[in-house]
Amino acid sequence: MSVLRGMTWDHPRGYDCIVAASAEYARKTGVEIRWEKHPLSAFEAAPIEQLAAQHDLMVMDHPHIPQAAEAGAFAQLDGHGHDDALSELDAQAVGGSHESYSYGGHQYGLATDSAAQVAMYRPDLLSDPPRDWDAVFELAADGRVVWPSNGVHALSSLVTLTANAGSPPTSEPGVFLDEEAALGALDLMHRLAELIPPENLAQNPIDVAEMLATSDTYAYSPVGYGYVNYSQPGFRANRLQHIDIPAGKAGVAGSQLGGAGIAVSASANDVDAARAFAIWLASADVQRGVYYDNGGQPGYAPAWDDDRLNDDSLDFFRGTRATLEGASIRPRFAGWPEFQNRASVWTNQALRREITDDELLRRFRDAAEELLTKD
Repeated sequence: MSVLRGMTWDHPRGYDCIVAASAEYARKTGVEIRWEKHPLSAFEAAPIEQLAAQHDLMVMDHPHIPQAAEAGAFAQLDGHGHDDALSELDAQAVGGSHESYSYGGHQYGLATDSAAQVAMYRPDLLSDPPRDWDAVFELAADGRVVWPSNGVHALSSLVTLTANAGSPPTSEPGVFLDEEAALGALDLMHRLAELIPPENLAQNPIDVAEMLATSDTYAYSPVGYGYVNYSQPGFRANRLQHIDIPAGKAGVAGSQLGGAGIAVSASANDVDAARAFAIWLASADVQRGVYYDNGGQPGYAPAWDDDRLNDDSLDFFRGTRATLEGASIRPRFAGWPEFQNRASVWTNQALRREITDDELLRRFRDAAEELLTKD
């Protein structure tokens, strides 16, 4: 039996689903995949090429693709007998999720998990959730709103709101955000930060989803990465419903694309076997079957359109589809992960009024000139 080593992240959405799918794959093919799980911080703590050298398969997020491709860490999926399947997956993409794993004309990963920042709420506590920012602030003034705004998620919200104002981030070298649009987004974020629980400034979307699911004090969150698990029966005592972000100038477009995808290490023990598994994992029957049924959040349209999955998840997929289709993609540079690490800290500092918004934008300019460039 062929044995492959995999690395994924330590949440049911990242681990339970892929272990269950791998067990089914082993029964079908005799190829065993042994998965390790690591916190998301592990992807920032070690160079992507080092992690790839230690594993055959990796579940990771798409902003690492340019860095991994330029370092030669990931194997190309195209050109090795799977091009028809790749074309089909491209046609089944939800928004820019599939293309976000391509770079330099080659496909380096598959969007087996698609996500963007969306809104979520408790349907048992709130019959008519906000659909625009005026309604969000009205509810927030009553103490019913929470918002994940630790470092990386504050930065994600800034990108979302700037893009929703009509100015998404670009891949122009040395440039990050339109500063006028960013200042408007920061003003909205400051207003919101004054109305949410102070602990939110140190919390991520899972923390905030737990607050909503386990307490009746709060009822709604306007911007944060959605987790389908919280919409499924039995995951927590109270279920959360996910919907599009509050409408702005661009409607519900501009939300920062997230999610996770599967990539194959260029140094895998059996690159062909690893490629075959990745293609299988992204296939429609797997995504809407064993993958979803074990806590996964599928990445491609056949699962997002599936009646059973939507019925089971309070319409998680249909309810956020417009946001996903209009999502913005982060700048495509090998230096983006380091830029994000720095900019996340600075954005959270600005929300805490430890630095001014003007100082934040100055730091963005300097870091973009240093890191968001081609080698």
